[in-house]
Formats: sequence, C-alpha cells, structure tokens
Amino acid sequence: MRPTTTETSPGTWRKSSYSSTDGGECLEVATVIDQLIPVRDSKDIHRGMLTVPTASWSALVQGLKS
Repeated sequence: MRPTTTETSPGTWRKSSYSSTDGGECLEVATVIDQLIPVRDSKDIHRGMLTVPTASWSALVQGLKS
C-alpha cells in the first residue's frame, strides 16, 4: 500500500452498507485509479488515504466473504 495525500483525492467515496452513523470504525473506498483502490478512514478523512492494488483488494474481499 502506498500512502497518498488528500490532494490526490479521487472524488466520490462510498462506505459499506453495513456501516452505522454512530461513529464506529469504518473505511471508505473510492473509484479505481490506475489499478489502485483508494481507501481512507471515514472518521478522519483529512489524514489522507492509502491506495491498494485492485488484485490485493479483491483477495481481501474474497477472504472476508469466506
């Protein structure tokens, strides 16, 4: 994963439908940029974001589903 700054923010972020509005831990993801998935902490969006290769993100999601 590569840390990046909010200045390179991809635009529209989305949060899991399982997330609540009570301030619990949650991440947001955005649209793929150059085969990378931007990820950030929804509670502290000004800290920046990480980018994860799409293949790694897919493997993570599949692992969580099983």
